[in-house]
Amino acid sequence: MRRDRAPLSRLQSVALSGSAFLLLVSAVMALGPLLAGAGWWWLCAATAAAVLFGGAGLRAIRVPASLVPVGELGVLLLVLTLFFGGASSFLLLIPTADTFGLFGELLGGAQRTIQQQSVPAVVVPPLAFALALGTGLLAVAVDLAVHTLRLPALAAAPAMVPILVPGFLIEDGAEVGTLVLAAAAFLLLLRVDVRVRRRAALAQHDDDEVRITAPQRMPIGSTLLPTVGLAAAGLVAASLLTASTPSVSTSLLLGTGGQGALFARGVSPFLDLGRDLRRPDAVPAFSYVARDGDRPYFRLLTIDRFDGEVWGPGERRIDGDNAVAEFPTPTGLGDEVARSQHPIDVTVQQLRTTWLPLPYPVASVEGLDGSWFWDRGSLAVRSADSDTSGQQYRATMLEIEPTAEQLRAAGDRIPESIQEFTALPEDVPASIRELAGELGARGGTAYDRAVAIQEYLRGADFSYSVEAPVEEGYDGGGLDVIAEFLEQREGYCVHFASTMAVLARELGIPSRISVGYTAGTPTTKRVENVSVVQVDSQDLHAWPELYFQGVGWVPFEPTPGRGTVPDYSRPGASETAPAPERVPGTPAPTPGARPDLDPERQLSGGRTSAATNDPAVWPLVALALVVLLLLPAAVRSWVRRVRVRRIRRGDRGADAAWREAMATASDLGFPAGADDALTPREAAEALLDELGGVDEGARRALHALRDSVERARYGPPGTAAPASEEALVELVAALRAVASPVARWRARLLPASLLDTARAGRRAAARA
Repeated sequence: MRRDRAPLSRLQSVALSGSAFLLLVSAVMALGPLLAGAGWWWLCAATAAAVLFGGAGLRAIRVPASLVPVGELGVLLLVLTLFFGGASSFLLLIPTADTFGLFGELLGGAQRTIQQQSVPAVVVPPLAFALALGTGLLAVAVDLAVHTLRLPALAAAPAMVPILVPGFLIEDGAEVGTLVLAAAAFLLLLRVDVRVRRRAALAQHDDDEVRITAPQRMPIGSTLLPTVGLAAAGLVAASLLTASTPSVSTSLLLGTGGQGALFARGVSPFLDLGRDLRRPDAVPAFSYVARDGDRPYFRLLTIDRFDGEVWGPGERRIDGDNAVAEFPTPTGLGDEVARSQHPIDVTVQQLRTTWLPLPYPVASVEGLDGSWFWDRGSLAVRSADSDTSGQQYRATMLEIEPTAEQLRAAGDRIPESIQEFTALPEDVPASIRELAGELGARGGTAYDRAVAIQEYLRGADFSYSVEAPVEEGYDGGGLDVIAEFLEQREGYCVHFASTMAVLARELGIPSRISVGYTAGTPTTKRVENVSVVQVDSQDLHAWPELYFQGVGWVPFEPTPGRGTVPDYSRPGASETAPAPERVPGTPAPTPGARPDLDPERQLSGGRTSAATNDPAVWPLVALALVVLLLLPAAVRSWVRRVRVRRIRRGDRGADAAWREAMATASDLGFPAGADDALTPREAAEALLDELGGVDEGARRALHALRDSVERARYGPPGTAAPASEEALVELVAALRAVASPVARWRARLLPASLLDTARAGRRAAARA
């Protein structure tokens, strides 16, 4: 590879670095639709500036060119240490072994946050680290192209990375304004490069005391128009790619189809809940210590969307402002409802999920590792970059104690923001509508109707069974399953919870379903004279929550033989109702395998998120990647066909034949074909030396092509210089026969002559 060796001044080097910096930070702006806020961009800009201008500084002190990229990687390490190393570093800049361990943890957290977050994602520290690291590496690649290789056009390749990413993740791809800005920055880089190289070449000639004769000046269009054309082609290509490439997911940053593990991967949470309940051996999930003697349910997540077949969680993204240090007042809770706060210390054992097991509601959570945020609608807590494995934390439970009278006083009032939780499909089976009407007639208020539904499902006609739904084929939570369950009257918590939620909605009462754990079983172990309560996989549970204005979301317990019936929901409850009676719990926990859980899966058998598990998505993505890989081969084939047509038309055919012969030689790895400084006669002799022994036919073909191009270039005007297509075909066949199989494949997929053409064009522009 020949390189322009005219040295650059410090100011010229800084000018190129500044143009490269503008290109990179403009390209990084394309990630804006994927990320919340703007702080991440400033971090990326600071990292890019440190690396690129740090490289300029290294050149200013005459560091060898081959060592500058290594120095830039060192600068990147110092920047990452300064921003993310914290107390693990020495003097905030020097990384230690602990710093590299911290970087590894941040990369692991970045991978999890990419899998777990929705678009636009909250830029938590692990994700910020990944962005800074990626920007720094791209900056090194851009600098390598601009300064070391002196091929600034190649800087478009690393700059295209952040521009193309949105096209794979969201439907709209990168914003048009960002594409235009990046194209303008690329144009600027190319123009600055032309000016800098020209001045450097003139300065070198002056230093050598060589007399410079001013050449005829070429029109500005001879250099500007190709530059504009190149940038326009890149802009069009980026636009087409981002617009036509199918997105991996419209809701998740990377599109894994779930917000982390909750139930068995790839399987419906409702069905897997039943599978865990049917396990012969319980698996320890977590334990807790409640010094006030509380025995609450622990909710993981709330599912509130129902389309008739599938219950699923709401599509609300993580909000970075909703830190768990303080929670808002629960939706709909009035000041007149009694409440008190109770601390609960939780230690997670073999539960691994991005949703945190918590009582509902809580006032605060402390002691968590990672970034955790509460959901604005349900107050469920999930992580952006971590999971529950090994967590120890304190939750301050907000115990709500509504009375039956307060619930009755709520009446049928439903705020507009809660109306969506009464939605049902139009095709509700007649048996469900009739039962809802019959139960609704038993109460005068929404609260009385809710108690009637719970009383009906807990009646003697219904029994708890985890086996019957599987044996009879009606497991799940859809309308058809509910209708069959009401006929069979055997099921487990999934069926009771989904049935009460649907009946409540049919009667106009907002409802949703919580998935989590019942209170667990006290053990003989004690902490500060307080019994430790163990919760295991057989405590998994689902229960409905109904909304009453002035009280908020209130849990009910329609499943017989499970959990605790709330005081306020007992038939005939009053303000002096007796204390709730605990139903016998599940067997004591025993060690077992870790349950892997996934709450974002849709809740019907075998159905998963269509956005990320559509079998057509990944083949299309693979096809797009194959197209990108084959693009150089396609361009080279097009150039070859253009030259052959010129030969056949007699349009400077001798020159076209010679260029195609030398391009083929360059593609196959013969240096003579890539050296445009050689005359045709010199190039022919050098190529024969490189080929070694070739047959006489190939030698005659090479000489014929050489003689034709010499007559065309150096002969008097009007000299006929016909080109022989047969000679070109014979010479190309001989070159391919001599080359190795690897060289032939490389010539097809990564033709070096394309870079030779780009370098020649740059030199011509510099000479202008």
